[in-house]
Amino acid sequence: MTKTSVSRRLTEREIQAWRSFLRAHSTITRALETELVDAHALSLPEYGVLLTLVEAPEHRLRMTELADQVLLSRSGLTRLVDRMQRGGLVDRFPCPSDARGMLAVLTDLGYKRLKASSGTHLRGVRRHVTGQLTATELDQLQALMTKLTVSE
Repeated sequence: MTKTSVSRRLTEREIQAWRSFLRAHSTITRALETELVDAHALSLPEYGVLLTLVEAPEHRLRMTELADQVLLSRSGLTRLVDRMQRGGLVDRFPCPSDARGMLAVLTDLGYKRLKASSGTHLRGVRRHVTGQLTATELDQLQALMTKLTVSE
């Protein structure tokens, strides 16, 4: 891409597409967050951490890996895991292979909270996203989101 094409003003079509994306993301995440908090006193980022840990080998991940997977900064994840640890959802232990590293580990309570809240979350995803789209539109959405997230 040339410097000129990068620095030019957005077209009206580009502006509208960008704003639509932002509105959809904000509306959907706000609705999913509200549903999880109201039904389970669990935030969407907490749900993401629990889900990521349950899918990890031995239900544990290095904090740096967890931050990358849940798309949080290292400091943001540390604060979140601190709160989750106080609530008994996760534990933290030194990494045996790296004295400087820490592991986040899913607790039994964290697993139970994830299991209890997953139905609410999945119903919300269907209500706010997948249930609004045809099979063809779902395929298109997946292709577009993949195109936007593939590294150069």
